[in-house]
Amino acid sequence: MEHKPDLGEQALGKIAEVAIANQLDEVEQVNIDIQTDPVKLIQGKVDSVAIAGEGLVMKHDLRVEAIELNTDSVAIDPLKAVFGQLELTQPTNAQAQIVLTEADLNRALRSDYLRNKTKNIKMQAQEASLTIDIQQAEVNLLKEGQLAFDIDIWLQKTNETKHLSAIVIPFLKDNGYRIEFEIISAEGQGLSLEFATVLFENLAKLLDLRNFDIGGLTLQLKKFDVQEGKLLLQALTTIEKLPTVEE
Repeated sequence: MEHKPDLGEQALGKIAEVAIANQLDEVEQVNIDIQTDPVKLIQGKVDSVAIAGEGLVMKHDLRVEAIELNTDSVAIDPLKAVFGQLELTQPTNAQAQIVLTEADLNRALRSDYLRNKTKNIKMQAQEASLTIDIQQAEVNLLKEGQLAFDIDIWLQKTNETKHLSAIVIPFLKDNGYRIEFEIISAEGQGLSLEFATVLFENLAKLLDLRNFDIGGLTLQLKKFDVQEGKLLLQALTTIEKLPTVEE
């Protein structure tokens, strides 16, 4: 029998939708389904929360084409819920499915947030200590789980700009907290395969999910599926804090 949300569930859902929308720079659509009952709600207990969103632009200009998130049971402060605030009294776990398009990834690579993270990268390669800036990067999502990168690199010591093209296969490490890359091919102007290997090792360190501030969320990737033109992610998340309408 299909569950029909009661007025309390509908009200909480709308509060959560407004709170999440307030955290986003852009949103095409977000729907939240909260399942509980009046007795449990008075006790601050929610059976589950399901969130579905499309076209979400978060802080740092990071865009997600689509996301579905389903929580386990949730414990909230019942008194604050009465006044339109959702505050967790303990962390909750959730399963997330995320879709990123090629355009989403390239938008992220152009963002000030990631551009700042890819300046002054120190590395040992080609029998020298190097400091580099990644001036520009573009990625194409290919078939067979491959990524094609075109990267412009500035070598600070010699004031030279070099171009690197590489095809890599990403894979998960450290229980899904890191993404690393296997280089299939690499071509660069006076750049060795060793240089490309060390560069992608440094990029992998930057992509350690434990280093990202995602507003009260921690992400652990369980699946990283590269398809032509889009990237599908499955992740376990721990939610320590919910956004509020005032934030």
